[in-house]
Amino acid sequence: MVEGKSKIDIRKLTQDQIRGHLASMGEPVFRAKQVYEWLWKKSCTDFDHMSNLGKSLRDLLKQSFAINAVSVRQAQHSADSTIKSSFVLYDGNIVEGVLIPAPDRMTACVSSQVGCSLTCKFCATGYMDRKRNLNADEIYDQVVLIGKQAQAHYGQPLTNIVYMGMGEPLLNYANVLASIERITAVDGLNMAAKRITVSTAGIAKMIKKLGDDQVRFNLALSLHAANDRKRNEIMPINEQNSLRALAEALKYYYAKTKNPVTYEYIVFNGFNDDLTDAQELAAFCKHLPCKVNIIEYNPIAFADFENASADKIDRFADHLRKKGIITNIRRSRGKDIDAACGQLAIKETEKPLA
Repeated sequence: MVEGKSKIDIRKLTQDQIRGHLASMGEPVFRAKQVYEWLWKKSCTDFDHMSNLGKSLRDLLKQSFAINAVSVRQAQHSADSTIKSSFVLYDGNIVEGVLIPAPDRMTACVSSQVGCSLTCKFCATGYMDRKRNLNADEIYDQVVLIGKQAQAHYGQPLTNIVYMGMGEPLLNYANVLASIERITAVDGLNMAAKRITVSTAGIAKMIKKLGDDQVRFNLALSLHAANDRKRNEIMPINEQNSLRALAEALKYYYAKTKNPVTYEYIVFNGFNDDLTDAQELAAFCKHLPCKVNIIEYNPIAFADFENASADKIDRFADHLRKKGIITNIRRSRGKDIDAACGQLAIKETEKPLA
């Protein structure tokens, strides 16, 4: 049995709900605010460490509630200073997250699902089964733990968070938004929403929902082809979410939020790397204010794709820039420890605990 299974997961409760539980226990309701601050502002995962609560109350909390904390199972350090961590969850499942240090920023890349159901042909996670969604607190814990690594190894706090790890964030919509609410809340980690980017493979109805919810964080679309035939080939999700449907959803999203969108585009050698592909991408960019991040492909054992040459990538980017499109070339980080974009997958040595 999972420890604490019969107990209430306290981080699934609102402050008002905690207040109600404490009242039913005969405890002063003002304690609810203290408990809530320990959980979310101070990132406490042990009731015994809640030092301004009396021992009797701490014991009562331990009897009634569980804090299903995430822990670092293994951390790997890349030659380029990237740190990849495998995180063990309360039920023994494992996800991965990455700290990406740069001169001007410290970025945490976090996962939103155990595995993934979208089967993108170039992504290692896509070859794993999706076991379950992460809870909001499990996503939050990844941010906290990666933030501690940033402080410990580089003496810097996190500046940015990207939901670009394992899983499709928009298929775990409620928990992803709940995690961002706690990360950005004044009584949470108090990070600015504009420092957070959620990346999706492209689910049109959920992109529209982001617009309806008028989210303040950034949205990135993993595009990789602006041609339905090619995108269907590498991203089966496109068969139900065509480029036309995505364009309509993105225009709706922009009309509601006024947030520009980032398109992520891996340039695969001999597949989507010629002038026609660049022209199709430029045409897709006309739908709304946007920028393009061209990403190096990081080889995985399951696929035969190759990264385009540096010259081809530069020519591709130059064509977009000449069309007035803001275009950045993102160099891979953490390749040597399989921490780069598209490489996150649980290895044999990282399988869930028995």
